[in-house]
Amino acid sequence: MADVTNHVDKNGANPVAAPHERPVYFRGGGFRTEPRRFVGLAVFAILLIIWEVGSRTGVISELVLPAPSQAFAAFMELVNSGNLQKHVGASLQRLTIGFSAGSLLGLVVGTAIGLSSYARAGLSPLVSAIFPIPKIALLPLFIIWFGIGEGSKVATILFGCFFPTVIATYGGIDSVDRTLIRMGQSFGLSRWEIVRKIVLPAALPAILSGMRISASIAIILLVAAEMIGAEYGIGAYVLLAGNLMSTDQLIAGVAILSMLGLIVSWLITRAEKAFLGWRN
Repeated sequence: MADVTNHVDKNGANPVAAPHERPVYFRGGGFRTEPRRFVGLAVFAILLIIWEVGSRTGVISELVLPAPSQAFAAFMELVNSGNLQKHVGASLQRLTIGFSAGSLLGLVVGTAIGLSSYARAGLSPLVSAIFPIPKIALLPLFIIWFGIGEGSKVATILFGCFFPTVIATYGGIDSVDRTLIRMGQSFGLSRWEIVRKIVLPAALPAILSGMRISASIAIILLVAAEMIGAEYGIGAYVLLAGNLMSTDQLIAGVAILSMLGLIVSWLITRAEKAFLGWRN
């Protein structure tokens, strides 16, 4: 076998192959993913085309699953009537308040559990005991406490977002390399500086992953809460369409929820790129 020697150019950049030698390229990519912008759109387009063709040819019953064109017509009817803004606006307000408050409280409590032995001993068993309870089962209790209005709906979303954020936060803090913390202590950093400059940045990937899960749970609880005593909201619209057996409006409502989930996921992805650029 011919001897292969790596030759580097003057700037120390890419390897240059000497005559009759095979270049050896850099292999340390670290499994970093690359964006493929049109693959997801292509998958959606193919599924919609198959769905539309199946509905038009009768393979898929329109009563069970209407064609995408019919669902789009129902969506445009909702837009033209002016009710889309009312439904989406009400849902966004509840989702924003509940998710923000639940995530903020979860971040504070999770940080306390991760850093304090007393908080861990007192709160960790409580979190473990309440977290498995289906939060929608507590909605009747919230209605008794906060009434049938906005308070019970926001409280349901807040409660559902709180526990995943707590668990993700103190789990991320537990995974921080203790060598970094000891190094900060050896340099004389205060406890607050160690938390701010070392612990929280290192735990941020786990925290954002927990918020992504919390956002999905928040949308599920939003729909469930709006199906009980809400005049406006995407959940109320879906419930009304189901009661009227209007499957085209039902599919349109589900599509709105899917778009809402995609927007939330995109926002969290942007936050990950903004705060976790150091991982690349």
